[in-house]
Amino acid sequence: MNDLRISFEFFPPKTEEGREKLYKTREELQAFSPAFFSVTYGAGGTTRDTTANIVCNLRRDGVSIAPHLSFGGDNEETVLGLLKRYKESGVDRIVALRGDMPSGMGSVAQLVYANELVAFIRRHTGDHFHLEVAAYPEIHPEAESYDADLRFLKGKFEAGANSALTQYFYNPDAYFYFLDQCEKAGIDAPIYPGIMPITNFANLARFSRNCGAEIPRWLKYRMESYRDPEDVKKLGQEIVTDLCETLLEGGAPGLHFYTMNQVAPSADILRALNFAESAD
Repeated sequence: MNDLRISFEFFPPKTEEGREKLYKTREELQAFSPAFFSVTYGAGGTTRDTTANIVCNLRRDGVSIAPHLSFGGDNEETVLGLLKRYKESGVDRIVALRGDMPSGMGSVAQLVYANELVAFIRRHTGDHFHLEVAAYPEIHPEAESYDADLRFLKGKFEAGANSALTQYFYNPDAYFYFLDQCEKAGIDAPIYPGIMPITNFANLARFSRNCGAEIPRWLKYRMESYRDPEDVKKLGQEIVTDLCETLLEGGAPGLHFYTMNQVAPSADILRALNFAESAD
C-alpha cells in the first residue's frame, strides 16, 4: 500500500511545550514517508505568524510542508508577503481555503473564496505551488445545494488547483457517491479522503456539529455504549481502520489524517493497514 499518498495535518500550538511536542510528533510520523505535512491557519489568519514560523522551521529540517492559507481579514500585500516567504523557504505546496472570519470582523472585511485565492496564487507565482483545496462529500454546511457545492469545487480546479482534501466523514458511500458526481461534473483531479481518528467521542460529536460532518447513528450509539476511554479508543481505531480499508479498496488515491498533533491514533491505523515504516 505504500505507493498510495499519505499526508498528516497539524494545528499550530500556542506554547513552546506544544511546539516541541509537535516537532517530536512530526519525527515519529515521518516513519510512514508522508508526501507532506500540512499546518492549519486560524480563522481570518489569526495564527498567521505562528503557522508561518512552524512551516518555515519544519522546512529547514527538510520536511515537505503545506501551509494552509486564506485571505481572511488580510490584504493582498500581506498574502503576497506570505507567498514570497514560503517560496524562498522552499515550500512548494499550499492548502488554499476560503477560511472564516474571526469573531467581530464580519462587517469589516469580505470573504475571498478559495477559487479566487487559487487564481491569485497562480497569477503571482505561476506553477511554483502544488495547490490543494477543500472538498465536502457531505456538502459544505453553508452550501445552497449539493450541485452548487460541486460547482464551487469545479471552480477551484478551473482556477488552477491540483488536488483536493476532503472534510472527514464516516460513511464511505458519501465519498464514493461524491466522486461519481464529480466525474459527471467534469472534475477529474485526485480527491483525497480526510480521516479523523476517534479518541474522544464527546469532543468529536461537538466538533462535528460545528463543521457539518455527519456522524452515523450506528456509530453514535456504539460509541455511547462504552464508558471506558480506552474501550472508546480501541473501538474508534477499529471503525476508522475499516473505513480506510473500504476507501482504499474502492480506489481512493491515499489518505489525509487529521492528527490533532498526536502520533498514536494515526500511526496505529496505518500499522493496522500494513503501511510499512522506514527503519530510520
